[in-house]
Amino acid sequence: MEVKTSLLDNMIGVGDMVLIEPLSEDAFIENLKKRFDHNEIYTYIGSVVISMNPYKSLPIYTAEKVEEYRNRNFYELSPHIYALADESYRSLRDQDKDQCILITGESGAGKTEASKFVMSYVAAVCGKGQEVNKVKEQLLQSNPVLEAFGNAKTVRNDNSSRFGKYMDIEFDFKGDPLGGVISNYLLEKSRVVKQPRGERNFHIFYQLLSGASDDTLKKLKLDRDFSKYNYLSLDSATVNGLDDAGSFRTVRNAMQIVGFMEDEVQSILELVAAVLKLGNIEFKPESRCNGYDESRVKDKNDLKEMCELLGIDQSVLERAFSYRTVEAKMEKMSTTLNVAQAYYARDALAKNLYSRLFSWLVNRINESIKAQTKTHKKVMGVLDIYGFEIFEDNSFEQFIINYCNEKLQQIFIELTLREEQEEYVREGIEWTNIEYFNNAIICDLIENNKNGILAMLDEECLRPGTVTDETFLDKLNTVCAEHQHFESRQSKNSKFLTDHSLPHNCFRIQHYAGKVLYRVEGFVDKNNDLLYRDLSQAMYKAKHGLIKVLFPEGNPAKVNLKRPPTAGFQFKASVGTLMKNLLTKNPNYIRCIKPNDKKAAHIFTDSLVCHQVRYLGLMENVRVRRAGYAFRQAYEPCLERYKMLCKQTWPHWKGPARKGVEVLLTDLQVPAEEFAYGRSKIFIRNPRMLFSLEEKRRQCLENLATLIQKIYRGWKCRTHFLLMKKSQVVVAAWYRRFAQQKKYQNIRSSALVFQSFIRGWKARKLLRELKHKKRCEKAVSTISAYWHGTQARWELRRLKEEAQNKHAVSVIWAAWLGTKARKELRRLKHEARSKQAVSVIWACWQGTKARRELKRLKEEARRKHSVAVIWAYWLGLKVRREYRKFFRADAGKKIYAFTIQRIMQKYFLGLKKTMPSMSPVDKSWPARPYGFLDRTHQELRRIFHLWRCKKYRSQFTEEKKATYKEKLAASELFKDKKALYPSSVGQPFKGDYVEITKNPKYQKLNSFVEDKVLLADMVSKINRANGKGAPRVFLLTKKSLFLADLKTGQVKASVPLPDLSSVSVSTQNDGFFALKIKEGSTSAAKGDFLLSSDRLIEIITKLHCIGATSADKKQLKVDISDEFLVQFKQDKVCVKFIQGTPKNGNGVACKRKNNRLLEVSVPSP
Repeated sequence: MEVKTSLLDNMIGVGDMVLIEPLSEDAFIENLKKRFDHNEIYTYIGSVVISMNPYKSLPIYTAEKVEEYRNRNFYELSPHIYALADESYRSLRDQDKDQCILITGESGAGKTEASKFVMSYVAAVCGKGQEVNKVKEQLLQSNPVLEAFGNAKTVRNDNSSRFGKYMDIEFDFKGDPLGGVISNYLLEKSRVVKQPRGERNFHIFYQLLSGASDDTLKKLKLDRDFSKYNYLSLDSATVNGLDDAGSFRTVRNAMQIVGFMEDEVQSILELVAAVLKLGNIEFKPESRCNGYDESRVKDKNDLKEMCELLGIDQSVLERAFSYRTVEAKMEKMSTTLNVAQAYYARDALAKNLYSRLFSWLVNRINESIKAQTKTHKKVMGVLDIYGFEIFEDNSFEQFIINYCNEKLQQIFIELTLREEQEEYVREGIEWTNIEYFNNAIICDLIENNKNGILAMLDEECLRPGTVTDETFLDKLNTVCAEHQHFESRQSKNSKFLTDHSLPHNCFRIQHYAGKVLYRVEGFVDKNNDLLYRDLSQAMYKAKHGLIKVLFPEGNPAKVNLKRPPTAGFQFKASVGTLMKNLLTKNPNYIRCIKPNDKKAAHIFTDSLVCHQVRYLGLMENVRVRRAGYAFRQAYEPCLERYKMLCKQTWPHWKGPARKGVEVLLTDLQVPAEEFAYGRSKIFIRNPRMLFSLEEKRRQCLENLATLIQKIYRGWKCRTHFLLMKKSQVVVAAWYRRFAQQKKYQNIRSSALVFQSFIRGWKARKLLRELKHKKRCEKAVSTISAYWHGTQARWELRRLKEEAQNKHAVSVIWAAWLGTKARKELRRLKHEARSKQAVSVIWACWQGTKARRELKRLKEEARRKHSVAVIWAYWLGLKVRREYRKFFRADAGKKIYAFTIQRIMQKYFLGLKKTMPSMSPVDKSWPARPYGFLDRTHQELRRIFHLWRCKKYRSQFTEEKKATYKEKLAASELFKDKKALYPSSVGQPFKGDYVEITKNPKYQKLNSFVEDKVLLADMVSKINRANGKGAPRVFLLTKKSLFLADLKTGQVKASVPLPDLSSVSVSTQNDGFFALKIKEGSTSAAKGDFLLSSDRLIEIITKLHCIGATSADKKQLKVDISDEFLVQFKQDKVCVKFIQGTPKNGNGVACKRKNNRLLEVSVPSP
């Protein structure tokens, strides 16, 4: 009796279409509908998964479901997208095969959600760890960012991808993700300036206006009202089920996780705001004297705000909207733009600005999520690209999208239908060919290099003369009129057929998904995708850093007159690269089907689903699977995988691989109808047979693991026993040695004690004899000393008496001379006073006489002529002048000077008694006694402080002076700037902390350094990959610095001091510092050094002082900031210091956040 697996047990309908009976299109559709009605949205066709969009949330993506499908056989459980993801992941991990998952289907069929489920499952089942989790989180969070900027609401899908995305996820040999690379294809940038009715612009515009804070909108000069922006459609601005404000917060958080810096996020939002402002710029015509119209900006407010956001000169951008410069070889000509051309230039600038911003976003995300290691990597690709589109009005974008879907369908045909049949024929397996439609003829119609539609479109764009969409259509009618998959009004008419549903300005292509009518209006302009050089140059002149990166062709120094490649040519080349990439990997298919056009749950439209089943070729896929074999594998890997199931093939098979497989299957008694032998492969018909082999292999591996554990445990126990036995012998030998040594030491110590007693007795006897002899000699010396002392005292007493007599005579004589001198002084003073009195009396008398004479003369003058009076007055004046010198007219000044002199004398004597100590740190000073001495008091205090400082410095040695100079330099550099500085003030600068000259371990290192070592200390060199430190010996001389290995002393790096440009530290209480290397120097190739040391203050101070004493007098620049950039070889990494509580306690912790950020957590003070 056949044993059924859970794939078939209790199944609603048929889980694998290969097993459906009868095989017909009606039965196929009915089975899909039955499963859809019971919320079974996944169905298999062999290894292909069919996914129906339920248009509602289902509880089938929980963590329990992930564990349920983890490491399970593909056919073991009910159909699920997790089963395909697990099969793909295990094939990549265990069999080392690169995988790709191709998700195809119409727009709105659920391709984007399917890709999310695949990535989330792979992230859940792969390895764990801090770095692995970080990579997984970055890969998953890249989706919200790209969806916000690349997805939009359409009539068929509220979250339609308007660009193609292919992500290569890279894994290591264990299956842990290392990083990823994202490729984007043809963003629908025309949606930026115009949206069809019922559709929206890209999500980010609505999310920004709905979810940004008022402060952010004010900085971006935006308003929340959607109606104020011409580029936003109003009829579907709000969508049920979409929370734009919440999505904006999700996008901001995702950008932070992926690794965007805050200034980069602000720059991105500024460019988005600039696009909205650009759409509000309107133009008016202005007539010129030559009769031509010239465009002018109507309201310059939006133009002004846009220029302020981007840092562009308003006049430069305004001129670019009014004039166009055409260059040809050495000639340059400027022409005016009319209003229509100005609007075209505005829209072209908006489209290019947004599309280039999107491409920059993808590159920036790739930079963050790329793998850091250069080892061999396994790759899993996930393709989420726009589905086949058939709208009422189909243009160039739909033509390109449908061309891409044709190429994907061709790959599906190549790998699942034609290749399957060709492989059976090639391997010699009996096979009946199944007819299927090959769409290679449609791909050739579009991409043929000579007569293809894209080639003719490029040729028409490059043709000189008048080129319009009508001339392009005429060319198509001429070249493609006879093609069986091409239709137009002219080609129909040429065959005498009438088709009124085909307008004159349209053509129709019979795609694999059905007929699509394309309107040629805009084909030429969209393919050209021209942006006037004046606008590019205006953008390049912007002060906004990101704008210069987006418009490199605007650089006047790099003007390129060559015509850029067309949009069609670029897309064709990128699709060709994608196809080559997919062909190198093992494909896994998810075919998404849309159940209805109303985007509603529980509705199944049979005709719509039938149409998709037909053009996806699912029926042909079922027929091939039913007629063929479910599994095939080369003989060598098959034998290698299952050889343990047979005793004859285990552990090594000596003969050919095919013979080994035959022996294996015979021993397992596998029925002959279940497999077939090919020329190079074994073919297994039923998947359940493969599952049975895998189950037997798993059980066998468990038995082998048990055997290995048994042998290992026996070996381990025997090794432990032998080690214990050897240890017992060693311990016994050491104990016997110890006992004999102890016995010998006891005997020896007893002998030594006995000897010491005998020697002590003899020594004491000899000591007594010597002491007696010494006392006798000392008594004689003492008596003699006393006698000589008595004689000396007698002589001294005699000499003192003689000296006293001589001194008395001298004193009497000096007193007599003093008395005589005082008498003479008194006599001279008396004579001086007498002479002065006579002079005063004489002067008074002469004055009286003069006054009397003056009176007489005055009386006489009254009577006589006025001349005599004046003469007499003149004579009196002369007399007064003559005798004025005899009067003491300046007595007041002398009294004042005398008083001031006495006060100053008293002030200085008082200051002498209250003078402070000689310590330079003593700030005390006596109080000021008089107000007028305030300035003198302060000046004396300053002079005294300078004097005692000089006295204090004069006590210093040269070494101490150098130490204090370094301490002073450290204060100037770090005081009030670095939180670590106060704790270093009391620590002396020793310089050599590892004793390099004394330690024999560093003898080779000391001989390697030629100059005197000024500083030697142990530091930690920070690794940018994980933020961990490696111990190094840091040496500093007057010319260079060295980093050496702590254990071996080998020099790891040597940097001349002139190659250092600056050193950067934080303001926190940490020891991290970065040594910046000058660009272009000999040491620049190694990049900057990020180090950590407990003696950061001393190291940087000595580096600074060495620069100040060098010949060129260039001091090393010290930057103190909590965020600075460090150049690691080719990449710049931002080191950011934050306050927090590190996991390892109170220490400082360094952690890599992403490729461009190292975060240092410093404990809060």
